[in-house]
Amino acid sequence: MAGEPIVNAEQIHARDFSWRLWPVVPLYPYGRRRTIRKEVIKNTIWNFDQIQGIFYVVVPIRMTIVKLEAGGLLVYAPVAPTPECIRLVKELVAEHGNVKYIILPTVSGLEHKVFVGPFARYFPTAQVFVAPNQWSFPLNLPLSWLGLPPKRTQLLPEDSSKTPFADEFDYAMLGPINLGTGRFAEVAFFHKRSHTLLVTDSVLSIPEDPPAIVQLDPYPLLFHAKDNASDTVADIQANRRKGWQRICLFALYFQPSPLEILPWSQVFPDALKAAERSKKAYFGLYPFKWNDWERSFYALWGNGRLFVAPILQTLILNRAPKETIDWADKVASWDFEWIIPCHFDAPIKAEPHQFRQAFSFLEKYPAVSAGLFSSSTYPLPEEDFKVLREIDAALNKFRIVPPAKDKV
Repeated sequence: MAGEPIVNAEQIHARDFSWRLWPVVPLYPYGRRRTIRKEVIKNTIWNFDQIQGIFYVVVPIRMTIVKLEAGGLLVYAPVAPTPECIRLVKELVAEHGNVKYIILPTVSGLEHKVFVGPFARYFPTAQVFVAPNQWSFPLNLPLSWLGLPPKRTQLLPEDSSKTPFADEFDYAMLGPINLGTGRFAEVAFFHKRSHTLLVTDSVLSIPEDPPAIVQLDPYPLLFHAKDNASDTVADIQANRRKGWQRICLFALYFQPSPLEILPWSQVFPDALKAAERSKKAYFGLYPFKWNDWERSFYALWGNGRLFVAPILQTLILNRAPKETIDWADKVASWDFEWIIPCHFDAPIKAEPHQFRQAFSFLEKYPAVSAGLFSSSTYPLPEEDFKVLREIDAALNKFRIVPPAKDKV
């Protein structure tokens, strides 16, 4: 007798986490993304965390949802709308009202904008607002190709008072900063009622221990906890922490000073001795050797301090120091108490002067606020910027990007 198809629990889970458009931006974990929802401010703000990365260098990517005072929800920087993610959003919709506004606050990477169109399809009455001067790398795709609904998508106006959510939000636009073949821009949103600042990439803070979303699948943490290819790494919290801290250095510096890239003449013989030689383990290839990496991590961590990612410091924001400082001054004029970035830790307890201090690397004579930073913790160690400086020099040499401008 015919009946309903039998679907086991593993199949149900796989379907719940499915993200079928992953080939557009082929980042780990590809077509299977977990989501964690966290209430940040009771009945007001929620974070939705997923992960993404390359070569197991995985970091959180975050969507923030804010309840509007008149009812309904505003979504800042959507993540992959998997069945699990949408179910978690619709639970909020059932209690607090429909998604009214969806915000794309950046113009550059596809890793943010690729989710906006598919996410918007689940909420057909929501208005979509995007940062002006859109740009994608490595392919500059039209927004319509990414599925953004043309009849309800509009640019964020320069004047934030011209939006339908102006009573509750102010915002400030950074950029666009000309990068030769592309542009960088970001829109910081300030939720007045909760005194919360929402940013994309401009500032961040890293936790000492791996975030909950990264720990759902510890394999990337344990992979980077290895000291050599032949290591068998036990799944204990100390090794998860070790792997996470190295991942942070990878993600923010590419190649910090404690990291030695081994020659292939050594890597291939080592791979033959590897404890695991599966495809998942890159066939035993592990071309890394770490030396005194803890020093670099803890200089970066700085007791949870707020800072600008070294990549942005070296390759992007130094192309427009005055514009960036002016933007940081405007943002610091708001009376926020919390900051929620799209990556790494959140929420961050921080005051406006701490946000402004994070951009002091763009100033010739930065004023260091008493009790916040000292010369021993800020700026970041110059030796860890070596590879980024070399990349910057190469980009300038071949005129791929405009040269950096003088500090202000």
